[in-house]
Amino acid sequence: MTKADIIEQIVTSTGIAKKDVSATVEAFMAIIKDSLLEKKENVYLRGFGSFVVKHRAQKTARDISKNKTIVIDAHDFPSFKPAKSFVAKMKGE
Repeated sequence: MTKADIIEQIVTSTGIAKKDVSATVEAFMAIIKDSLLEKKENVYLRGFGSFVVKHRAQKTARDISKNKTIVIDAHDFPSFKPAKSFVAKMKGE
C-alpha cells in the first residue's frame, strides 16, 4: 500500500476532499519526521506503535573491495516498534 492508496481510502471512507486529506497526511508525516530528526523525540501512537530514535555507536569495519579498515561514525536512525495489541492481532490472537 502506498501513500496515495492510504489517501484514497480515507477519502472514500470519510467523504473529505482529497486535497484536504492529502494535506493532513503530509502534515502528519512531517510532524513525525520533525520530531525524530530535529527534536530527537520518540512518537507514541497508542494501539499502533512507536517511532523511536535509536543510536549506533562508532565501530570499525572492513571494506573488502579495497582491503582496508574503515571507521563508521556513531549515528542515530529511526525505528518502528509495533504495539503489543497490534502484534497480537497480526498473530490472530
